[in-house]
Amino acid sequence: MTSRSSVEPVPADGIGAFDHECDVLVVGFGCAGAAAAYEAARAGADVLVLERASGPGGSSAQSGGELYLGGGTEVQKACGFDDDPDNMYAYLVKALGPNADTAKIRLYCDGSVGHFEWFRECGVTFNPSFYDQPTWMPMSEDGLMWLGENSWPYNTVARPVPRGHRPAASGFGGAVLMEKLSAAATAAGAVTHVDTVASNLVLDADGRVAGLVARKYGERVTYRARRAVVLTTGGFVDNEEMLADHAPVLLGHGKVSDGLDDGSGIRMAAAIGAATRRMGVVEIALTALPAMVCRGMLVDGMGRRFLNEDVYPGHWSVHAVRDQPGPYWTIIDEEGYESVPEADRWGVLPKHAAETLAELEESLGMPPGALEATVETYNRHAANGEDPYFHKDPKWLRPLRPPFAAIDPGAGFFGGTGGPASGASGFTLGGLHTTADGEVLNNSGDPVPGLYAAGRAASGMHGEGYVSGTSLGDGTFFGRRAGRAAAALEKENA
Repeated sequence: MTSRSSVEPVPADGIGAFDHECDVLVVGFGCAGAAAAYEAARAGADVLVLERASGPGGSSAQSGGELYLGGGTEVQKACGFDDDPDNMYAYLVKALGPNADTAKIRLYCDGSVGHFEWFRECGVTFNPSFYDQPTWMPMSEDGLMWLGENSWPYNTVARPVPRGHRPAASGFGGAVLMEKLSAAATAAGAVTHVDTVASNLVLDADGRVAGLVARKYGERVTYRARRAVVLTTGGFVDNEEMLADHAPVLLGHGKVSDGLDDGSGIRMAAAIGAATRRMGVVEIALTALPAMVCRGMLVDGMGRRFLNEDVYPGHWSVHAVRDQPGPYWTIIDEEGYESVPEADRWGVLPKHAAETLAELEESLGMPPGALEATVETYNRHAANGEDPYFHKDPKWLRPLRPPFAAIDPGAGFFGGTGGPASGASGFTLGGLHTTADGEVLNNSGDPVPGLYAAGRAASGMHGEGYVSGTSLGDGTFFGRRAGRAAAALEKENA
């Protein structure tokens, strides 16, 4: 999808009578929009939510539903884990870096237990059970999972504690999460206009954001926001031109989105002088199964390992696609494959198998001897329970023995939209530069009057790293703050 329609602002004095008016106008009804609308309405503001699709949900509803929460939640305690905000902070600064937003992370960690309770107040339930296996997402209803906290080097800077909180749902939980959040926002008093596509911000004579222009079934509709507009329109992975300009690493790969993350909110804000931040930062999911990768090894097209395979799988995914020559292969032996629980195989079968590594190299098109050298080195150290190159946890170390198999990530198992069967899908993390309360800043570092943003339309906690649950967590946490701040404004646009 591309978007070359004009996003230039429209002067308020050129509109005349607005079709609709409210105190706070939230644009986008994913997790960040639901959180902002809920808090603004609960604070007493008259809230309208615009959603371009035919109902709430967005990319949030199609996600796994993981929420990165910690600091000592009831689920953590029930599963026997002791956590605190400082320990959580130490891990997230390392995992979301380099160049993570430490001020936002600090607020997030200090408020994480309260944020967990907020989800429960909204009707989201979490089972007090723990899934103790490496995976992208458990096909179970367990409420807690590891997200790389127990792997090197993260276990050297923070005490390993699992923080992946999952709504009570088998498999993908995003739809359950959004069902509860959207219902809570509606119950609080927020009114939703669906099938309504925002196109241009409206500015008063003094440059303050006063509303926006949208289209509904091809007809122009105008909205006046007496206090503020909150942009929660998602990222820009579905806009090929924006990807080419800012994040070309995702070109040609699959897209983790609902197909509507076209960067429209970012473009509208940038057209009135809003600053953007870290637009080249992305998250990538290589379609390799962590349960298999841990029991074997992940290698590049030259047959070389490049990271400890037990880290959060997004780390080896980004490292592979950004830095390693493809294609990528999971190398595993028969014993390792058979030891993977059936539920964690996701129906994936080896694409290549051979009795010798030389035969496997030939079928994979690798340089002769390359994979043999990698496995020989790995086996020699694994026999002693060591991995001096990448520090994989000893519990996953053992020599690999014939027969061997290579599993091709290009087969794919993630959904997402667009792109060839590249074996990788991703989304963008950069966006509008905001304060912790969601105020959108201009290129001088000053707030744009009347404009707020949260979720993937904004640049949140992330530096150049990512962990599952920090999009839904960041979007809802800072969406709540944006909603409260917008509602607290005087009715300066009245």
